[in-house]
Amino acid sequence: MTRRHLTLLTLLTASTLTGTALADPLKPISEERLRPGLYPAAPVPEEFAVAPPEPGHPPFDLDWSVGLKGTYTSANTGNSFVSTLNPRFTATRDGLRANVVVDGVAEIAKPWQPQGEMEVPALRLGITATAPIDSTTTGFANASLALNQQLRTTPGLDPLIIQPPEVFTGTAGVGVDRAFGKFTLAARGTAERNIFGATTRRDTGVTDNTASNVWELDSSLRLGFQATPIIEVFAEASTGRDYFDKPSDFGVRSDATDIALRGGVAGEWNSVLSASASAGYGYHNFDDASLADVATQLYDASITYRPDPTISLTARYNTSIEPVGADARGTARISQTAVADVSYIANSWLRLRASADWGRSALTGSTETEQRYGAGAGADYKINSRTAVSADYGYLNRDNSVTGVVDSHTVSLGLTLQR
Repeated sequence: MTRRHLTLLTLLTASTLTGTALADPLKPISEERLRPGLYPAAPVPEEFAVAPPEPGHPPFDLDWSVGLKGTYTSANTGNSFVSTLNPRFTATRDGLRANVVVDGVAEIAKPWQPQGEMEVPALRLGITATAPIDSTTTGFANASLALNQQLRTTPGLDPLIIQPPEVFTGTAGVGVDRAFGKFTLAARGTAERNIFGATTRRDTGVTDNTASNVWELDSSLRLGFQATPIIEVFAEASTGRDYFDKPSDFGVRSDATDIALRGGVAGEWNSVLSASASAGYGYHNFDDASLADVATQLYDASITYRPDPTISLTARYNTSIEPVGADARGTARISQTAVADVSYIANSWLRLRASADWGRSALTGSTETEQRYGAGAGADYKINSRTAVSADYGYLNRDNSVTGVVDSHTVSLGLTLQR
């Protein structure tokens, strides 16, 4: 009898709770999920789930370092000792729609031999953003501001220059990469502004460089075809425009249009070996008919070899046509440069480095030419995860038809603290 009463009480209680629940109107758990065209997302496996940001977590991952370096240079033009402080930072944000990187670097120098005032030879702030537009298209944009000034103790500086000019550079660029099966298309557009301050010279005193201030507008289009899983064949066309603020001291404006066509091959094999080579033709067409146009063959080549994670070898060669800048005679500069670098990670606390470079340039509209070569070696010793010591040696030989020959040896020792 007691068991029968308990069973009846249980049924009555369940009926009462059910009636109460049915008395409320039915509502969807989430109205957003029931909108037309939206469907519930498939469950995400736990190992692929993205954890929500922790409360108070900054929007950027910040890395920074501060380096202190002493540099002694012995040259046929004189000796110098300079200490430099090099703070830098990198802020990275990996967002759902775009990845953004903000970076900045500064160089603060104090010449001691000969004695000099504290200077700031380099400042730079830049931002880069990359965003996937769809599964086959990626867009990016970048911008930067920089302020540079050579030190008066720089080896090879024109002996007539007492104080080199400040150079302000602002750049902005956009680009799009898109894949069409075995074809890839890359479009680029950049704008650059260069402003030159005054130069203090022994022969002409304070010299105005406003005539060297220039807007440089450039665009390029590159089409590549993946001929094999390793080899890509490509063609590239580019055009540019230089606008100067005012005519030179000779009353002639150096405004010009650049056109370049290149074709080449590129390849990558298992992340061990990557290489590219191209050849083309460049034409620098001045607006002023009194200036001779510049035409030259353009070559570009690079190779990177990483047989294992401890060894890296790179080499690059390229030719270019560019404005001459301040304190230079001529209408355009044709340059050839070659650079080689090698690094070896001996163990978790020691990295060895070596490099070599060669360059040659000629100024059109002038007899000035220059040839240079150099080599260097260095080592980085990691004391702990936040502290490293570096030592470097560099040799430079520079032969300029106007300023003469410079032969210099440089030794530096530095300490870096990093986050």
